[in-house]
Amino acid sequence: MLEVSAAILEKDGKILICQRPAHKSCGLLWEFPGGKKEAGESIEQSLIRECQEELGILICPPLYFADVTLPEKDLHLIFFKTAIQQGMLTRKEHAAFAWITPDELDQYSFCPSDQKMLEQTDPARLFAPYPDQDH
Repeated sequence: MLEVSAAILEKDGKILICQRPAHKSCGLLWEFPGGKKEAGESIEQSLIRECQEELGILICPPLYFADVTLPEKDLHLIFFKTAIQQGMLTRKEHAAFAWITPDELDQYSFCPSDQKMLEQTDPARLFAPYPDQDH
């Protein structure tokens, strides 16, 4: 089963969502940034690497938030709460970014795995700040 990490980045009561490129699977749908785990790395390490590669940022240590399994896609997606520790958000791979509030969530069409997590999650928990741990 393919393991994929995803970041729930919160800032000032908003969370970051990213629009997938048109030419990729789930093209132009919205997702939480992240990517596939590579051999020899933990799922947390994969998220740190993916955020550096795709967004140009260094994130705070990822804290487990939720996970979703889609057996029909042989996919296990693990979501982590985190925050930007350093760097300027840069669009390197996605078609667009959006920082959204809880009341804007239903205005976006998400990839199936992200949508499944959203349906199972309390928005107050989703939009809660990353715990301040002196980062």
